[in-house]
Amino acid sequence: MPVITPFRRSPRPSDDAPDDPGASAAPGPAPLETLRTRLAHWRSWRTRHPRAALVVRRVTTAFSAILVLGSLLLPNTLVALEPNRFARIPGEAVVAAVLLLCLPRVPRLVASALFGTALGALTVLNLLDMGFTEYLGRSFNLVLDWGLLDDAQSFVADSMGGAAATWAAVGAVVLAVLLLVLMALAAVRLGELLAAHRERAARGALMAATVWMTSAALGVQTFGVPVATTSASKAARAQAHRVVDTLRDEAAFAKEAKADRFGATPGDQLVPDLRGKDMIFTFIESYGRSAIEDPVMAPGVGRTLDASTASLAKAGFHARSGWLTSATYGGSSWLGHSTFLSGLWVDNQQRYRTVTSGDHLTLTKAFEKTGDWDTVGVMPGVQKAWPEADWYGLDKVYDAFDVGYRGPKFSWSTMPDQYALEAFQRLEHGRKRERPLMAEVILTSSHQPWAPVPRMVGWDEVGDGSVYDGIEASGVKASDIITDSTRSKEEYGRSVQYSVTSLTQWLERYGTDDTVLVFLGDHQPLARVSGDGASRDVPVSIVAKDPKVLDAIDDWNWTEGLEPAKDAPVWRMSAFRDRFLTAYGSVPHPTKD
Repeated sequence: MPVITPFRRSPRPSDDAPDDPGASAAPGPAPLETLRTRLAHWRSWRTRHPRAALVVRRVTTAFSAILVLGSLLLPNTLVALEPNRFARIPGEAVVAAVLLLCLPRVPRLVASALFGTALGALTVLNLLDMGFTEYLGRSFNLVLDWGLLDDAQSFVADSMGGAAATWAAVGAVVLAVLLLVLMALAAVRLGELLAAHRERAARGALMAATVWMTSAALGVQTFGVPVATTSASKAARAQAHRVVDTLRDEAAFAKEAKADRFGATPGDQLVPDLRGKDMIFTFIESYGRSAIEDPVMAPGVGRTLDASTASLAKAGFHARSGWLTSATYGGSSWLGHSTFLSGLWVDNQQRYRTVTSGDHLTLTKAFEKTGDWDTVGVMPGVQKAWPEADWYGLDKVYDAFDVGYRGPKFSWSTMPDQYALEAFQRLEHGRKRERPLMAEVILTSSHQPWAPVPRMVGWDEVGDGSVYDGIEASGVKASDIITDSTRSKEEYGRSVQYSVTSLTQWLERYGTDDTVLVFLGDHQPLARVSGDGASRDVPVSIVAKDPKVLDAIDDWNWTEGLEPAKDAPVWRMSAFRDRFLTAYGSVPHPTKD
């Protein structure tokens, strides 16, 4: 029988496929296997390079320890950020070490990661506290202040440019995420190190606990600070209490806002002694007590106030001045405006939302309620919808886009104060009208960063604002002064001089026998300018030609002229509304909660 030899052919790639068309090709290495292979290769690096691996381990451990201990000892203010703060023993580290030593591996890993993440979050909050304390004179509010971060970015964009603001925002987010991740990894690293050397770690933890308790009991100090500390726990408790207090305050303030001494007063019984007067309420941005008393700013500002007082007197105007304690500091001007005009202490964003959504009577709305005044607002800083106008009782609001300005911005300020006042004269105050005018005017040229500062031009030269092109271009740049405290003070003083001069020259030029001007600062400038521990006081003045207007406030004991004496009365800003309404004949008709 013949032998049959099978026919063979050269293999092709397709011949390796299974006969079953539904079968799949042989799978390659699984992703998990690939990852394990790579990890094994990386670990073998430590075997191939033992000395380098040892250095890396030690550096990683040292970095982890520095990161965790530094975060536990980090204060929440820049003033307290000194080297001696880090020469202490944090009690939280001792407790965490003991706890981790007692846990098996998986719970230990979880606890370490959670502890590190929480510590990273606390570090982010401490850094926010530093920024808020430096600029606003208060700590960050975990419930209310997230919206202010957007305002901070807008401020950076106006001061330093859009690119700088974008990079600053990206950098802040990246830093926050890195802190959370690195702190968690650092805590896990230290936890595993403790477990690997359990006996020695236990002895070290016992020694640290003994030293901590002894130091706490005896009040031992090094470099002027206590050795034993629980600053991280205190910071966490402070954040928690702040959240609870904020939630409680919301309900309490809503009840307070419903009670109003003049809430039910009929319109014909409100400010009868001011009938026929043009009332101008003007806020000068960041015009605080420091402008008048700080040795760097006071000489120039004092000369301006004295000169303006004399010039006004020649024009027939006289003034009385005192002090008000603002509800805000360094920024959030709207809190000062609403406090002054509502007679309520509006010191946070929740209170602001509560009061502006209600019907509590504002000083400006009292004039609208009479039916005897036209009411307008000049708000060059407003660049978006502003529904609060109804609450303030303003029939018409001129924002940054309504006054015909064609000149450059001056950092944050959309236009110079002189232009805003000239536009107010052209659009409203200079018009013939059947009823007197009540106006709220916000002047913004003294807003930080105080560079570049406008300068006065001839009032007939203001035009559409194009005259300011060269002035802005030749001015000091914000980036040149923003980190220099002395230069910031000098430029801040110049900006206040400019704002006061603009306002008083406008009054001399356009004021009449029936014009009454009330002007004040909304808050102190930030601590870099006003100084650490500065008060929240701001100057306030009432200026008029009619002697009866000033006679009505004789019992206030305010100082003659535009510069209040150091010992002039100091009231809370929220007290002004009721005192003013009472002084000019308003009859109380309270509403109750």
